[in-house]
Amino acid sequence: MTLSKFQPLRRLSHHLRRRGLAVSAAAVRQDTTLWTPTPLVKISPAAESLFNITIDVSESPELAASYTKAGQYLQLRLQEPESKPSFLAIASPPSIAASKGVFEFLIKSVPGSTAELLCGLQKGDVVELTPAMGKGFDIDQISPPDNYQTVLIFATGSGISPIRSLIEAGFSADKRSDVRLYYGARNLNRMAYQERFKEWKSSGVDIVPVLSQPDDSWTGESGYVQAAFARERRIHSPQSTGAVLCGQKQMAEEVTSLLVGDGVSSEKILKNF
Repeated sequence: MTLSKFQPLRRLSHHLRRRGLAVSAAAVRQDTTLWTPTPLVKISPAAESLFNITIDVSESPELAASYTKAGQYLQLRLQEPESKPSFLAIASPPSIAASKGVFEFLIKSVPGSTAELLCGLQKGDVVELTPAMGKGFDIDQISPPDNYQTVLIFATGSGISPIRSLIEAGFSADKRSDVRLYYGARNLNRMAYQERFKEWKSSGVDIVPVLSQPDDSWTGESGYVQAAFARERRIHSPQSTGAVLCGQKQMAEEVTSLLVGDGVSSEKILKNF
């Protein structure tokens, strides 16, 4: 039998493979995301270029129920053809969704972004949300508190959003001997949630504000979060230490490197993405 007799079979096989790839690509292009229209309840300034946004999910119980763990996020889009979806971490703890029927967010208004358009909306305007997604912060990895007496938390800018959820949802901070939040911002005008610091401290979280461009009156930590932590360290028992990180990528990478270098297990360094 000559090779030429196999040519039609080869062409058919090639055609089927190409058709299969085309079908697969079409399946990927098809958007199966579930979007739920929800109204805005409140928009208010949180800090310079940061806004608190509250969205009503009381008429969408399945949406509220999808949020089960601090650190989860969702996609939001505006009801406009040109609007691109944005990924947003939920700032309020899951209990608020259950009791008040709202999701709260901390949004940084970036020029030309969906976030900027979102921050320009008004009460009653409608946006669309997906169900909450992601694994959130797996606090089981640093539980029970007796075994993980030290928890170090790191956040920069709007990365404080899911950290707020974690603190207010509770992770037995008051049953641990050393819980520190290193929170970085350019200056105090850009530091959100300062009005919550007293409440967070009373729940067992010591707060270490770190300003990269403070004014002359600032007497606290300055520079970057990772540098402030490197100066202080104070990890007495790496085996009983856990950490939570959210914010700038470089900060997360450098802090992780410092922690692992001090003997903290990478499995005990929690991130929400």
